[in-house]
Amino acid sequence: MRYRDRLDLALIAAEGGEGAAAAGVFTRNRFCAAPVEICRDRVGKGPVRAVVVNAGIANACTGAEGLHLARGMTRLAARHLGSSEEAVLVASTGIIGRQIRLEPVEAAMPGLVASLRPDGWEEVARAIMTTDTVPKMSWTRLEIGGKPATVGGVAKGAGMIAPDMATLLAFVCTDARVEPGVLRHWVRHGADHSFNAITIDGDTSTNDTLLVLAGGAASNPIIGSVDTEDSLGFGHALSAVLLDLAVQIVSDGEGATRLIHIRVTGAPDNRSARQVALTIANSPLVKTAFFGGDANWGRIVAAAGRSGVDIALERVALYFEDLCVFRGGTPVQGPEIESEATRIFSLKEIRVLLDLGLADGEFTAHTCDFSYDYVKINADYRT
Repeated sequence: MRYRDRLDLALIAAEGGEGAAAAGVFTRNRFCAAPVEICRDRVGKGPVRAVVVNAGIANACTGAEGLHLARGMTRLAARHLGSSEEAVLVASTGIIGRQIRLEPVEAAMPGLVASLRPDGWEEVARAIMTTDTVPKMSWTRLEIGGKPATVGGVAKGAGMIAPDMATLLAFVCTDARVEPGVLRHWVRHGADHSFNAITIDGDTSTNDTLLVLAGGAASNPIIGSVDTEDSLGFGHALSAVLLDLAVQIVSDGEGATRLIHIRVTGAPDNRSARQVALTIANSPLVKTAFFGGDANWGRIVAAAGRSGVDIALERVALYFEDLCVFRGGTPVQGPEIESEATRIFSLKEIRVLLDLGLADGEFTAHTCDFSYDYVKINADYRT
């Protein structure tokens, strides 16, 4: 497609001919890519047999021709799998505005199908990378109705990351038997607390796609209701995998040197807490202070103050890890405070807590710093 001497095309397929239950969450960008349009149309209409993914060309803002070519990718995969075209999904990532070429996809498809195997996940993770520096994988095991089951998957993303959704591709599969409506519930819940809780640069892409497939080979009693014990256990496992993948994306942010968790508590409600947390997490001034190791609490307080959420200054407390640096409208004084705050800002992973002291709303956002390399990577990404 675009890259030489590296993987850039992947295929995920369900064993057998019945396919898998599927659910997805997609970008809210109005200029959504052709693959997103196809997935939105097909997910939920029946079992999914496969997902074909390419890296290098996003197939976004490519008009009717782009939509035709995206359908062509699904048609090629379906032909070689012996499946209907409507049971195949497609995802793309890379440069916006360029057209996919079907010739290399067609040439590669027989080899892709022939190489399908249960332990091929790392190759998939590598094939979907763009500016990522490492492949991203996560998995966990659980028991459902006395039957062992697995939830695992891969993701890519390193820049142009922000809700809703963050710029990424993520594909998670499970052998659990889950009713499609229950799967949709837990995918949306998990996305809200993972991929919709991360930000690298405040930009949301045209191609963001999270797909979760449930094949049912675990032979557990089917999870048919959201509020059962088995359902809650499955939801917890899925959310854990999604959060792990999301944090891996932030850790691998373009040019990032630090991973930062910003938790807001004591807000009027969870939505307000989210608004404050993401305002702080997206602030270039906050992010550059983290890169420089400058424990500038004033930038965090200022970002919270412009978030649009009503805040009672005298009730606010700000912590770096367990160190309180601001309380009751004034900084916590002392040379030991500044010294410890500076030490904390030298860590590779930093936890910030902002307690608004108003009610019970809370939310945690995950972000990274802004370094010189972020500008270098994005200044010539297209060229």
